[in-house]
Amino acid sequence: MAVPAEIRAVPRPVNTIVDDSGTNSPKRYAVRQRASSKYIPGGNPQPKNGKVIGHIIDYKYVPLTDSTASDGPDMLSYGASALVKSVSADLLSDLLNIYPANEAYSIMSIATLRVIRPKITLGRMATHYRRTFVCKDYPGAAMSKNTLGNLLQRIGQDGNKRKDFYQLRISSVAEDHHIAIDGTLKQNTSIVNDLSAYSYKARTRGCSEVSVLYAYDIEQMEPVCAEVFPGNSIDASSYSAFIRDNDIRKGIIVADKGFPPSKIKEELAERPELHFLTPIKRNDLRISDNNMLSFEGVLEGIEGHVVYKKKQIKGGRFLYSYRDARKAAIEEADYLTKAENQKTFEPKKYSKKSSLFGVIVFESDQNLDPKTAYQCYDDRWLLELVFNRYKSDDCFDKTNVQGDFSVIGSEFVNFITTVMTCRIIRKATRAGLLNKMSYGDLMDDLSSAWRKADAPQKPKTDDGYWVHTLQIVFEELEALGLSEPVPKPEPKKRGRKKKEPEVSKTKRPRGRPRKDTNPSVGLL
Repeated sequence: MAVPAEIRAVPRPVNTIVDDSGTNSPKRYAVRQRASSKYIPGGNPQPKNGKVIGHIIDYKYVPLTDSTASDGPDMLSYGASALVKSVSADLLSDLLNIYPANEAYSIMSIATLRVIRPKITLGRMATHYRRTFVCKDYPGAAMSKNTLGNLLQRIGQDGNKRKDFYQLRISSVAEDHHIAIDGTLKQNTSIVNDLSAYSYKARTRGCSEVSVLYAYDIEQMEPVCAEVFPGNSIDASSYSAFIRDNDIRKGIIVADKGFPPSKIKEELAERPELHFLTPIKRNDLRISDNNMLSFEGVLEGIEGHVVYKKKQIKGGRFLYSYRDARKAAIEEADYLTKAENQKTFEPKKYSKKSSLFGVIVFESDQNLDPKTAYQCYDDRWLLELVFNRYKSDDCFDKTNVQGDFSVIGSEFVNFITTVMTCRIIRKATRAGLLNKMSYGDLMDDLSSAWRKADAPQKPKTDDGYWVHTLQIVFEELEALGLSEPVPKPEPKKRGRKKKEPEVSKTKRPRGRPRKDTNPSVGLL
């Protein structure tokens, strides 16, 4: 379509042409650069048009502005992503040792966003990647839904890389550290994978699930490896496979009753640096045969008034029995309440049970101090807190993926997210913030700290790059070491400033003046 003469007559940069798009848009007439010329055999060279540099609008040339070519927002959410980054440098380093850089960046981006935005789906990853400093921390990560779905499937397919990553985590466990092993069930109603099955809790939950086993370093207060099993696989049957698959070779396994040492005989024999501390059932005959309810002392410095007994039994193993007075009173009250309501009280049954209220007995292949053995298991409740955080705050009670390999790959990323969460809790606790607010409130506050996208990497509270951030959030950032505080002036000394004595111009000599020098004497 021919461009009207009055449009072509509008002043514009040299070596340009006007192109008519034929629409009714204000940008109908585009101004293009002459890029080059094209040679035609037997004819004159023909010009070749280049990119658009502006438009003729209302008979005026309007050039393209820099904002039109901007590839991202000028401000990003800073606080929450900075907190995650501050505790995860070694995780990125381990991933880069095993995975290509582009995949390692995508894995860290997914894990970080799952900490910041619980319940986030793969379809929303790209949006929140671009609105937070995650896009600056891990630049160039491919975050489209299909790309991430393919990535999770590749992670699930390559078990050797996952094992190598877990080995880097396990190698950091000291020989005297205690490893708690436990499992959790997650809802998965997919019909296209073999992991989804009805567990022993299906009659109450009414849905199929998958089982996730975790090994947790009690001293470091974070998980060291994880593995996915079918939902109908009981913990005891997965116990030996979990140790073999992840090649756990050192530490003291502090497991629950669902993980009996009889299930890992071969693994213990092959791994001399691997030991166990496991509770046994209250009706185990070894308790009565070894008179383990005849306690011989009280643990000092333990709440609940705990009595104990330690004894070596046949085969070289040790039994440790404990009775917590507070737990015993609670268990007895619950038992009597139930018997009263259901009218099922039996004197003989009560007499037999009363001696076992508040009692727990452990079996171990280690000769431990009774207090140390008790604290090992008592600290195991931290793993329950991790699972609660894992399912509530991080919203990992469902898998949200379908295929076998996708489930395994997604749980691998969830493992990294769980490590990050544990470290954030430790850091926030040391800073004293979790005494004032919940974990969720803290992450919500930090997410409201916005910062200009071109800001320097080392933020200062007064550097002028912050965008509508509250003072209380600045205090939280400073407590976590995520922003350098404003230097405070030196405190003033108490009291009124001492007044300097005035110095007279003619200083009078000390003492009474002499008579011969007194000018008033001659006047008398």
